[in-house]
Amino acid sequence: MRRKVEPLLCELHAHTRWSDGALTLSELVDLYGTNGFDVLAVTDHVVRPDPGAEGLPFGVNGGNHSDYLAEIAAQAERARRHYDLLVLPGLELTYDDADPLQAAHAVAVGLRDFVGLDGGLEPALARVREAGAAVIAAHPYDEVPGETPPARPTQRFSHD
Repeated sequence: MRRKVEPLLCELHAHTRWSDGALTLSELVDLYGTNGFDVLAVTDHVVRPDPGAEGLPFGVNGGNHSDYLAEIAAQAERARRHYDLLVLPGLELTYDDADPLQAAHAVAVGLRDFVGLDGGLEPALARVREAGAAVIAAHPYDEVPGETPPARPTQRFSHD
């Protein structure tokens, strides 16, 4: 039963130290829980593979995804008990490209499967949808003449 007063407070795009966030998952849960949030989606980055790089890529990857999910599950249970906070797993598919019209970031809320970007963005988005996750365009941007472009010029979704 819902114990909190409206409106429903949701953060659907949060990062932890699993990728480029400043807080651990536990600290993130405490931050949102103590501030009365109802829903927190943890969506750390999965990045497009760099063919020249050695070792595992930055952020969440096929090698650490099960540990990532296990930590989210443990924190979700604690968040429910202590804060009545629903914590959802997810990923941010980070498809950076030199061409801003190809670059895109997509947040997959509720995703429990690992989805990589080795085959490209479109097949990854199809796998996310097949897995039943919600897909949200992150950082969409459309260039405005005379304005300084953002640090992450991700224009793909602004043209699709």
